[in-house]
Amino acid sequence: MARVELRQLRYFVAVAEELNFGRAAERLLIAGPSLSQQIKSLERDLGVRLFDRDRRSVSLTPAGAALLPHTRALLDRADDLKRRAGRLSGSESLRLGYVNWLPPDLSSRTATVAQVHVDAWVAPSHTQAARVADGSLDLAVCWVRTEDLERLGLRARLIGADRLYAVSRGGDSGDVPDVAARDTDVLVSDDITSWQSWNVYADELARDTGARAVRISDGAITGPAFFDHVRRSRRPVLNSPKGQTTPLPPDLVRREVVAPKVHWTWSLVWRESEDRAGVLAAVDALCDGVADLGIHAPDAWLPADDPYAVPR
Repeated sequence: MARVELRQLRYFVAVAEELNFGRAAERLLIAGPSLSQQIKSLERDLGVRLFDRDRRSVSLTPAGAALLPHTRALLDRADDLKRRAGRLSGSESLRLGYVNWLPPDLSSRTATVAQVHVDAWVAPSHTQAARVADGSLDLAVCWVRTEDLERLGLRARLIGADRLYAVSRGGDSGDVPDVAARDTDVLVSDDITSWQSWNVYADELARDTGARAVRISDGAITGPAFFDHVRRSRRPVLNSPKGQTTPLPPDLVRREVVAPKVHWTWSLVWRESEDRAGVLAAVDALCDGVADLGIHAPDAWLPADDPYAVPR
């Protein structure tokens, strides 16, 4: 038997599904006469007639119908082989955006599957998600809601999580008690360009837990302005994810938030239509084995529309 090419098998499946050479040719982006010749060549190489055709109709022969499921299975295996090879090659170049957090072992985990270039433009979560949707990025680490994923045509997997804490003025004793979420302030900024995602999160936290939402216009979500706000406040102030690793001034202390414990999730997002082996391999490399991270504990809180929230 002469060598049968995968390309010819794809042609066979297309004609079998369309039962029309013209439509199959349009689908395959080749000329109709060329498709007809390729099918005749395949029939000659296989030694069986695959189609009965005349000027008005095309139908599968019994041999064609019998071979069709095996051909589809063979093509599926060939596609899987290609994907696996892509994951091993590490040759595909990808752009990844982020907000302020990345896995510390990102480079080592993705080295064998793709060349991941971290984008220099650090932007808010909603901006990074939109950039993946429009193709400016291949992947992004950001906070998203299920609503965002559906609206933008994205998929997401959990890659990290922060347990948020509060900050307050220090006391005279060395003991720093925990604080209930309802006894904290959570800042909501009028700068929606920078803080849209945080504002959505903060407003829902206030509604669910009884924390007090405090509207601000002085940029006090992070940095020195945040610390100044804490000093003026009579209540502990919830720290945002961007401030989680910032050292505190000596006059301020960290307060663990309880009842409930407040969590912020980080998702790795990619386009729902994505089929490139390197992108999908990078997702697996970064997200496989990520633990629960405490977000499903009985006393944990996540927004209701968080992709990883347990239905209430």
